[in-house]
Amino acid sequence: MAVESTQEAPAGVAERNRPRTAERALGFVQQAWRPVALLALLFVAWWVITATGLVQPYLVASPGDTFATIAEKSDYFWEHTLVTLWETVAGFLLASLVGVVTAVIMVYSTTIERTLYPLLLFAQVIPKIAVAPLFVVWLGFGVEPKILVALLMAFFPVVISMVTGLKSIDPEMLQLSATMGAGPVKTFYKIRLPASLPHLFSGLKIGATLAVTGAVVGEFVGSNEGLGYVIQQANGNFDTPTLFAGLVIMSVLGILLFALVEVLEYFVLPWHASRRIDAATTSL
Repeated sequence: MAVESTQEAPAGVAERNRPRTAERALGFVQQAWRPVALLALLFVAWWVITATGLVQPYLVASPGDTFATIAEKSDYFWEHTLVTLWETVAGFLLASLVGVVTAVIMVYSTTIERTLYPLLLFAQVIPKIAVAPLFVVWLGFGVEPKILVALLMAFFPVVISMVTGLKSIDPEMLQLSATMGAGPVKTFYKIRLPASLPHLFSGLKIGATLAVTGAVVGEFVGSNEGLGYVIQQANGNFDTPTLFAGLVIMSVLGILLFALVEVLEYFVLPWHASRRIDAATTSL
């Protein structure tokens, strides 16, 4: 008669299983209820302020008027939202690509880093609304100036985050890699790049929201389409519900892009501490 052998975990060592779907959903709810509650509170405050007449309707549109305007002009808003979405995504993707390449070059060349870093800082502190008219003069009234402004807005957080991630490697890891005969390319793909991804995704999430702002800023300067054009036209016509509707759609667009990067991070970095639902957190 065969005796079944069972392996027991050593004392004091608990086996960590992969979180199940229910546990993941519970963890998501625990993380999401606070911002959702705050958003609901702000919405109630918005409704109370407008319903009680504390401000005039031409200054602050009520939630009912705002969402009614979105419903009545759904085709109009959809058409202009697609324009802004295209400008935002194009600028964000270009900023991500150029930012990562620039960060890698800066990390591997001290001379280039010392040359480019002050220029990047100088370009970041210049208000984009001040240089956007130049882009319109140089590139015309098409989508190119808006994409360029979105690129500039999203570029800085991406490149700085990537540089920080690439430099955060433990020197002993690099020494060990060199001792084992790994070249610069293999060291980059096996050690530097995986370790820099959490920093990179932090910059990408910031850049995604800034890219929306950049595209709308470009539309403010010179455009006949896009959410920036909608907001500007509504402001000139004292059409407060349409103005607030454009702002709401713009905010939702930024939140969706942020969430998309968050989902991508979830699948790319399942091993990172921030992805674990049992990570140590302070709860109230």
